[in-house]
Amino acid sequence: MFASPGPELFQFGPFVLRWYGLLIAAAVLIGLNLSSRLAQQRKLENGLISDLLPLLVLCSVIGARIYYVAFEWHNYAATPLKALAIWEGGIAIHGALIAGTLTLILFCRWRQQSFWDVLDVLVPSVALGQAIGRWGNFFNSEAFGIPTDLPWKLFIPELNRPIIYSNKEFFHPTFLYESLWNLALFIILILLFRWGAKHLNKLPAGAMSCTYLLGYSLGRVWIEGLRIDSLCIGALPPACEGGIRIAQLMSGVLALTGGVGLWWLYGRKKPLPDPGFRPN
Repeated sequence: MFASPGPELFQFGPFVLRWYGLLIAAAVLIGLNLSSRLAQQRKLENGLISDLLPLLVLCSVIGARIYYVAFEWHNYAATPLKALAIWEGGIAIHGALIAGTLTLILFCRWRQQSFWDVLDVLVPSVALGQAIGRWGNFFNSEAFGIPTDLPWKLFIPELNRPIIYSNKEFFHPTFLYESLWNLALFIILILLFRWGAKHLNKLPAGAMSCTYLLGYSLGRVWIEGLRIDSLCIGALPPACEGGIRIAQLMSGVLALTGGVGLWWLYGRKKPLPDPGFRPN
């Protein structure tokens, strides 16, 4: 059994350092270093990742927040300004993926780079960043699952529990499940990248991106089924009975996309269509 120490790391006068922000900053810095190294090995343009990442992170965070607020508008309609309080939690990874992909397409067209080559060196950092960032949910006592008595159960303060579970204390630490899943996916992607570096022409552009889509989405489908705060269509949390869990629907679509992409690359032996440009 374990419990969160709270969302704030420390406070000095009006300045408050929150775990959520610290973890996001750490994930960005680690991702910048990692993707820059992978880009060098892929012989991409020098400084490309350092130019891209600030814009990519900003647009992804904005997209993640807009996506979440759009599906949870009933909680913000009375106080719209609270939609800006991102430090209180409430972002959706699928919104980040959508906004990030659009940003990357435009960036690659501007810099005349291959979209799939750039995306391939980014996805290991995305997986690792998700593994790190999920711990922000732990400190905020959010994104937990149904009640459980398992040895690794998570204590949730009554203030953070849904009303129907107010008499329950311990819940599935779904943030931990997803963090570990993403960490395993990160290791697989790095091993795949190293294997590709030693076996030229056997790891085509787009293979790592499709592997990420398939791997992450399969994990998210089952983990989302345990959560009680899912974004839903046709129902409201925590039960989501009779409704559709948005993250499961999106994950199913992305898993299918990743699987079809890998089949296209290795079964059909054809390159994926590139929405970006390769340098002359």
